[in-house]
Amino acid sequence: MTQDPTSTKQRLLSAAREEFAAHGIAGARVDRIAELAGVNKERIYGYFGSKQKLFDRVVAQALDELAEAVPLRPGDDPAEYVGRVYDFHRANPVLLRLSLWEGLHHREGALSDEEHRATHYERKVAALAETFGTEVSPQVTSCLLSLIALAAWPHAVPQMSRLILAAGPEPDLRAQLVAFARQAVAGAVPSGTVPAEGGVRT
Repeated sequence: MTQDPTSTKQRLLSAAREEFAAHGIAGARVDRIAELAGVNKERIYGYFGSKQKLFDRVVAQALDELAEAVPLRPGDDPAEYVGRVYDFHRANPVLLRLSLWEGLHHREGALSDEEHRATHYERKVAALAETFGTEVSPQVTSCLLSLIALAAWPHAVPQMSRLILAAGPEPDLRAQLVAFARQAVAGAVPSGTVPAEGGVRT
């Protein structure tokens, strides 16, 4: 009985996501991926070409899911965007693990889909600048990076979060990050409209 190629590819991608998140690209084994997906490992090379290309596809798919689940549009409250990104990573920790492995593997090398990703972030920067009522600038680009880092870092290094938060009364971390982001954005915007709680102040 012939297997559905689309179904087989998706099973391989799902299995590869689990394997790469646990072991990174260097430690991942195509034998384990194939076994978990229930297919011959030759299918991996037939569909994706190499382990590296499979890893790139897994990361790209995960990033597309994040972009779809947590968009940033003109007029969106940047502080609430931090909260939504925080929620996504809390519910989907695999993406951050993949991103950390990718950073260790590529370091400063070019990514296979770098142009596509750059365009994606350019749109986010443009949306943020429009929200602020200003032009794209170094302040806006660094602001976007800071907002994403603020939302992601507690989940990227959960051991650090656990140790630091254990030093005092347990906070509502999400609420504090959103409030911190709102204050930081108000001080970082060079001109134009400053987002206020619950939306954009005109």
